[in-house]
Amino acid sequence: MQTHEIRERFINHFVNSGHTEVPSAPLILDDPTLLFVNAGMVPFKPYFLGQQNPPFANGTATSIQKCVRTLDIDEVGITTRHNTFFQMAGNFSFGQYFKEGAITHAWTLLTDPVDEGGFGLDPERLWVTVFLDDDEAADIWHRKLGVPKDRIQRLGMADNYWSMGIPGPCGPCSEIYYDRGPEYGKDGGPVVDDTRYMEIWNLVFMENRRGEGTGKDNFEILGPLPKKNIDTGLGIERVACILQGVDNVYETDLLRPVIDVAEKLTGSPYGKDHDSDIRFRVIADHSRTGMMLILDGVTPGNEGRGYILRRLLRRIIRSARLLGATGATMEKFMTTIMDTMTPSYPEIASSRERIIKTAVAEEKAFLRTLESGTHLFEDALGAAKEKGQTTLSGDKAFTLHDTYGFPIDLTLEMAHEAGLEVDREGFNALMAEQKARAKADNRAKKHGGADLSVYREFVDGHPTRFTGYGNLTDQATVLGLVHDGTKLTHAGQGKQVEVILDTTPMYAEAGGQLGDRGTIRVGDTVLDVTDVQKIGKKLWVHKAVVTNGEIGVGDTAVAEVDKKWRHAARQAHSATHLIHAALRQILGPTAVQAGSMNKPGYLRFDFNYTEQLSAEQLQQIETVTNEAVDVDWQVNTIETTLEEAKAMGAMALFGENYGHNVRVVEIGGPFSMELCGGTHVDHSSQIGPVAVLGESSVGSGVRRIEAYSGLESFGYLSKERALAEGLASSMKAPTDELPDRIAALTEKLKAAEKQIAEFKKQQLQQQAGTFVDDASTVGAFTVIAEKLEGLGGGELRQLATDLKNRLGDVPGVVVLGSDDGGKAPFVVGVTAEGIARGVKAGDMVKLVSRHVNGRGGGKPDMAQGQGTDAGGFDAAFTAVTDDLATR
Repeated sequence: MQTHEIRERFINHFVNSGHTEVPSAPLILDDPTLLFVNAGMVPFKPYFLGQQNPPFANGTATSIQKCVRTLDIDEVGITTRHNTFFQMAGNFSFGQYFKEGAITHAWTLLTDPVDEGGFGLDPERLWVTVFLDDDEAADIWHRKLGVPKDRIQRLGMADNYWSMGIPGPCGPCSEIYYDRGPEYGKDGGPVVDDTRYMEIWNLVFMENRRGEGTGKDNFEILGPLPKKNIDTGLGIERVACILQGVDNVYETDLLRPVIDVAEKLTGSPYGKDHDSDIRFRVIADHSRTGMMLILDGVTPGNEGRGYILRRLLRRIIRSARLLGATGATMEKFMTTIMDTMTPSYPEIASSRERIIKTAVAEEKAFLRTLESGTHLFEDALGAAKEKGQTTLSGDKAFTLHDTYGFPIDLTLEMAHEAGLEVDREGFNALMAEQKARAKADNRAKKHGGADLSVYREFVDGHPTRFTGYGNLTDQATVLGLVHDGTKLTHAGQGKQVEVILDTTPMYAEAGGQLGDRGTIRVGDTVLDVTDVQKIGKKLWVHKAVVTNGEIGVGDTAVAEVDKKWRHAARQAHSATHLIHAALRQILGPTAVQAGSMNKPGYLRFDFNYTEQLSAEQLQQIETVTNEAVDVDWQVNTIETTLEEAKAMGAMALFGENYGHNVRVVEIGGPFSMELCGGTHVDHSSQIGPVAVLGESSVGSGVRRIEAYSGLESFGYLSKERALAEGLASSMKAPTDELPDRIAALTEKLKAAEKQIAEFKKQQLQQQAGTFVDDASTVGAFTVIAEKLEGLGGGELRQLATDLKNRLGDVPGVVVLGSDDGGKAPFVVGVTAEGIARGVKAGDMVKLVSRHVNGRGGGKPDMAQGQGTDAGGFDAAFTAVTDDLATR
């Protein structure tokens, strides 16, 4: 039975029994506590936590949620049941059926014959576990479904009691296992061997509240929940493993084709060697996870989600190399996994080119990194083994990371393969010296991770009615006031407060558009609204300051949007849509949105693209955008179902979790048609001029365009004109001749710089002869130690090479430093005879570094570095000669 059929049977079973089918949420949710969705219940957290009431008609739901668990990365391939990406099929009950219903549903689906919609598993091969004192569940399994008592085993809290790991809902669970047979392990059930007995389904009976604590079993149970809930999770991959009769999850219909391709690309066989098999499984698993992450909008980067994706893709590349691949592999891996996954996820088809481009670009970049970094690693490895060391130093690991782009995980992996540890403390200390990485995004700062329970009654009972598409002023009732997570009844002058209204014309930040600014008035009392945020997609929270008077719960208020703010914000948001359309027209359909931000007069637009845009392309994008403004297209908004919107050709932002009903914004018919809840102009001419400021890279495979709109654009263009006219006046040339004049001046400057460089080279050659003549003898060594002025690192290295060659066969050491405008570059060169006598340039560079507040490194014959204190060179030269005198 193919995996997509297993999925279909699961959903049909529960839909036919009255459950609401809920599509899988994206792997990225607006939850700052999670990098990725890691369990099937995550999208339902607000209902289990009591923050919102479930919107399902019968209080039951079913879904097949795509999940990623990054903690399992190092287990992939080593065990035969861990995947970083997996599909968790689940059924959920919110205060409806409980233990007997959950158990019966699961048993029926697993054991019903295939021709009746079930999976047709042999009941005699199914074992179950229950919590230690859960007699009720054990009795249902035995008396109602006939499972023999000797196939019902009891386990403690660490195994059969579920919680989220934090205070909140919890409860006992019952797990279903399949006996794969004696060839897979020992007899005796899952308590004896959980490899032979494979867990396939976990039924969680959520009935209690847990308190503070750590671990899986070190917490207090505070009491019962108001309602008993059901949360189950069936592993699609594990069921496929059983129904397809394969040994492990890597050999099912979804992943085995990738292994087959890897065999062809590498020339190595699968199933012959333990270490090779691990690498094949890593390739298969990570190809799927990487592809699904890219599908949902993740791009390779150096932090957070992007770092996880980068690590996965680089492990694929390195595993393929170790298996014998010599050329590019990523495109074939990605193509193969997309073919196997598309029947379950049809949206892959429209993103194939983008996925391949992103993965291939990362492969090209990493192959360069791998080549240069591997040489450095091997040098460090050889040096460590030569000295009898068992640990790779933290500074070597940091250099690999900082200079060569080697992730620390890759260094750890390579060191482990070579039998070495890595000094993580030293590495972490050096990392701590770098600048702090970017903090959580703007939304996470505003509400992420906060206790949102204070808003629960408003989200459930009083969702905000938004009237701002048609109104800029509206009357409302004050439903609530919140300050620092505490509800207030009144707020007086000077108080910062969050105001909850039953109705508002103010737009809450969403879709890249910042929240409106405006005022709330209650009689003579005035509040300045500085931001509007959305809670649970239903509740508008107005962040405001009481400028005078007092506001209270129950008051009748008038909410008014700042008209200038809204007008300029509408211009920027509509301009964002036009630029998106222009990008796709100029660059092609793979240039799709990866994020945006627009505020009055300004927009930035991130899009997936692997190449820098040319000046000509930027000009074309600006031209197409302004032509769309000039045409004066009408801007239409259409409210329809998600399915109808997609049929119309409306673009959806990948990774976004849309509801059943959506809003389509259409500008110029097919020119621009996107799903969008933002505010927009009525006609494209109302946007005013759009000035593209430029584009830049914001991550691997992601570019960013920035632009002004409306009056901000006009002001920017006026300043540019004034600047051009000023230059024209200075150069006594018309503005249209400026490019040619500047190009001519640039060429003259380059020629002058070339002459200066040649002159410097001649001077250095003359000095080189003098330095050799003035060389000193220290013990057995001929030493040249000179401090120079105004030379950079490259020039010092060139001079050091010349001096080494002039010294010839003598044991010689060259130490050069320079005061270069506040910088202190330095170079050490050692002749072959000097190296033979035990002197290494890299060691000498470290000695120099201590005196000039610098750092550096290199090879035994040539090393260099840079400091900040050129005044320390004299002491550094003395330290070098003192060291040489003792040899």
